[in-house]
Amino acid sequence: MPENKEKSTVLHAAKHFPRTHLIAACALGVCLTGMMSLFPSKDVSAKRGPIPLALSLEPTTAIESLPDINAASADYQVAPQPVVADWQTLTVKSGDNLSVLFQRAGLNNQDVYEFTNSSSEAKELRKIFPGHQLAFLIDDQGQLQQLRHIKNKLNSKLYKRTTDGFVTQLDSREPDIQVAYRESIINSSLIAAAQQPGVNMDIGLTMSLASIFGWDIDFALDIRKGDSFKVLFEEQFLDGERLGAGDILAAEFTNQGTTYRAVRYIDDDGRIQYYTPEGKSMRKDFLRAPLDFRRISSNFNPRRLHPITKTVRAHRGTDYAANRGTPVWAAGDGKVVASGYTKANGNYIVLQHSNNIQTKYLHLHKRHVKKGQRVKQKQTIGTVGSTGYSTAPHLHYEFLLDGVHRNPRTIVNKLPKAKSIDVAELANFKAQTLPIMAQLADYHQSSLLASNATTTTLN
Repeated sequence: MPENKEKSTVLHAAKHFPRTHLIAACALGVCLTGMMSLFPSKDVSAKRGPIPLALSLEPTTAIESLPDINAASADYQVAPQPVVADWQTLTVKSGDNLSVLFQRAGLNNQDVYEFTNSSSEAKELRKIFPGHQLAFLIDDQGQLQQLRHIKNKLNSKLYKRTTDGFVTQLDSREPDIQVAYRESIINSSLIAAAQQPGVNMDIGLTMSLASIFGWDIDFALDIRKGDSFKVLFEEQFLDGERLGAGDILAAEFTNQGTTYRAVRYIDDDGRIQYYTPEGKSMRKDFLRAPLDFRRISSNFNPRRLHPITKTVRAHRGTDYAANRGTPVWAAGDGKVVASGYTKANGNYIVLQHSNNIQTKYLHLHKRHVKKGQRVKQKQTIGTVGSTGYSTAPHLHYEFLLDGVHRNPRTIVNKLPKAKSIDVAELANFKAQTLPIMAQLADYHQSSLLASNATTTTLN
């Protein structure tokens, strides 16, 4: 009976034992039994000896299944790197300043102050002009890292941030130079002749040609149908792209049967000037016209009928019609002796030159020089306007010699002649310029042969 009672007690306990605990206890028992079976008996241990083991050197695929530690996963995180945005390039427009451009790039005035005060070179960037470009490199924190100032495709300046501020690096490239040749016959004007199909000269090149011969030819009144020109010049290329025309090497202009020739000469100091093939300077003491103009609206006339007062009054100068704002140049080196405004003359400027010569410039829109200032020939002193007694935008230009008004268009021919190359420098001049003049003649001869061949084919 005691045994039955004990058995009944165990069954009763097992029946009321939690099911989960019971399963865990059974599992624990199985594990303990298995562990005991791992220990050999004394008999087995006595019989144990060395057992040969065969190793395979064949590669397995286990290594291939290892996780890629470079992969972005929960177990392997790559440290984040600072992000730098792409270059942002802005073109300088009229009226822009550094603050406006910085704001356009996403920066503020504090960034402008920090940049411009980091070095003397950075301060120079305050002087920017329309057409220039600024390229910004800004990191993901909004901080300027680099700034490139691009003046043109040949010249730029790079500013790079360092712990001591921005350092400057100049980047200048030399263009590839090729020699080119153009020639044309004038039917109406120099500009029209230069733009003919097959000629297609840059406007800058055309103006350079007029500038070289501007002391001898009045391109408003002297040009006639049948006049012609030939020009040998440099063309600039960069990475195969044409940048534009460079210097004129040599040129020839035939005006009303008279032929003028000019050739470039570079002296030992690197200065570029134009001379006749004989060595006389093309530059004279005074310009024949102190601006680029469309036409002469009124000539020097002692008995002209004034268009406003309708009275006969001497017109002691030359009126050059031009667009409002056209630059007006100093006709020669001199000093500003007057710069002001009157009811009749409007804005005016008077220059005093050597040899007791004065020039006057009336009806200006704006004056760019002040009394007492020294000026150089072809320096811009003002702009064309219609102030004072004026019916349309033009420049009234006067020329006085010993206090007497003279015709500006004819007096220039009576002034001192051009200076010649110094005798000691003449040999060097000839060695440099004779091959250029020969090249101009060769190009013209080739052009004649090509033209004759075309004419023969058409006939």
